[in-house]
Amino acid sequence: MKLGIGAAIGFFLAFLGLKGAGIIAADPSTFVTMGSLTAAPALLALIGIIITLILYVKQVPASVFIGLVLTAIIGVIFTLAGFGTGDVLMPAVPAQAISFDFDLSLFGACFNGFGTLFNNIPNLIMMLFSLVFVTFFDTTGTLMAIGRQCGFIDEEGHAAGIEKAFLADAVGGIVGAVFGTSTVTAYVESATGVGLGGKTGLAAIVTGILFFLSIIFAPLVLGLFTSPVTCAALVIVGILMIGQLKEVEWDNIVVASSVFMTIVMMILTYSISLGIAWGFVVYAVASIASGKAKELGWAIWLMVIVFVIYLFFGL
Repeated sequence: MKLGIGAAIGFFLAFLGLKGAGIIAADPSTFVTMGSLTAAPALLALIGIIITLILYVKQVPASVFIGLVLTAIIGVIFTLAGFGTGDVLMPAVPAQAISFDFDLSLFGACFNGFGTLFNNIPNLIMMLFSLVFVTFFDTTGTLMAIGRQCGFIDEEGHAAGIEKAFLADAVGGIVGAVFGTSTVTAYVESATGVGLGGKTGLAAIVTGILFFLSIIFAPLVLGLFTSPVTCAALVIVGILMIGQLKEVEWDNIVVASSVFMTIVMMILTYSISLGIAWGFVVYAVASIASGKAKELGWAIWLMVIVFVIYLFFGL
């Protein structure tokens, strides 16, 4: 399951990148289809993927980062030449590179609803369960997959010091809520940084500082590094992450079925936690059918029960 979750996140990353660039688009008949490859964002993303893939195959140091920069430059050239001008997905040099115009209107707004929060205890319990469930398993899947990519997972599948990462994630979520931002949590896109070689605590600190500085340079960063530009990085890192599948016991139907469902459902439901839930439920069902149910510990069965409740009752 750990291998399956890591690979599934790799596929999910690639899907996010392709969707954001317009290469994959919505369709009323088939739900998803291929977008117009002649559209400026999609064409730019394809050029970025080709450039980054060539650099990576040639073993050029920092190939993913160089691919990002080159794709952004090509995108600006496209825009200046009139190809894709006005499209919000296309890179463009903003008129203002630095901004101190911060919107703090939502600071502390999370406390406004506490007056009515405890009026309906059953609903409160269901909301807390849902939020904790999604957050915990999204974070767990992300940390395990990226930790394996970094080489922090031992042969028994344990990640030393992962409790500190969970604590940082929890504190970040609370602080982010107070400031009124979108959830501050571990994101699967962090795999892109790992693909660039950032695998240490120092890399994380530097990244944090740069994120802080990017608040000031937000117009420039958001103007240049749009979805088509980052698409290549997500696709290439996704390719690297699915390499974990070679260690899966594909001749074991119990393992193969659970890994398959984890990957498919994570992509199709657009949710890491739902993909994990389906994988565990299928693993339990296949284990019962194969007569290996007794090999599963009580903790696995408890998780399966929770996953079933979450999947079928939406709690």
